[in-house]
Amino acid sequence: MTLEQAAQAAGGLEWVHQPESFGAEADLQYGLELLAAAKQGRLGPTLRVYRPAPTVAFGQRDAHLPGFQEAARRCRELGFEPLVRKAGGRAAAYHEGCLVLDHVEPLADAIAGAKRRFSQFGELIAGGLRDAGVLAAVGEIPGEYCPGEFSIHGAYTLDPLRRVKLVGTAQRVVAGAWLFSSVVVVQDSAPLREVLTASYDALGLDWDPATAGSAEDLVPGLTVATVEQSLRDAYSGHAEVRDGAFGELVERVPAPVVVRVQPA
Repeated sequence: MTLEQAAQAAGGLEWVHQPESFGAEADLQYGLELLAAAKQGRLGPTLRVYRPAPTVAFGQRDAHLPGFQEAARRCRELGFEPLVRKAGGRAAAYHEGCLVLDHVEPLADAIAGAKRRFSQFGELIAGGLRDAGVLAAVGEIPGEYCPGEFSIHGAYTLDPLRRVKLVGTAQRVVAGAWLFSSVVVVQDSAPLREVLTASYDALGLDWDPATAGSAEDLVPGLTVATVEQSLRDAYSGHAEVRDGAFGELVERVPAPVVVRVQPA
């Protein structure tokens, strides 16, 4: 089933802009709360978009490496909250200069189309970035952080062979629903390179810091608001997108309360 067919069958997609971050851990948890609500039939196709608090989201494999605690300490020193996510590969960093898109949908056989969703949404998001003026394409670039077959990268206009990773995607599938998360790096890439360099060094993982960049590095002056509108327009080309009220979403699916315990 294509994106268009899925959207028609589901009756469209509700686009909900979260006005401010709940905090790094609560934001991550809320995506799972939305997934659970979709699985239980309490939530239809919904895309929540927000600007996150400074976060380094480690993969499950990272958390078992000897250097993980040191990596987490370095993140905190640089003002990023270290978390371990349930979906995705290696460590990825993001902050207020990024957009997170959490797209959830109820679907009886959610597992069947999992790989196809990576390809379809990757091409859709790359198209939205191209509409914003970025030379964007789908595919892993050598040495990128959190490498993945369906990463989205961008190229410099005057040097197309010089590419940077702009979007990482991850997916969590449960019986009856799926969650597809995309992190789009729009602005201020320097702090992300710094914290990723510190984290990957502590974990003993190789990567090339030159592969970490932002859309604004490629298109000077590009804003988060412009990119969000371009992505919304891209989704509108494949589904009936309607604006949803964030307050109503929170009434249906209450935001999680996270108790923070300071590290010793």
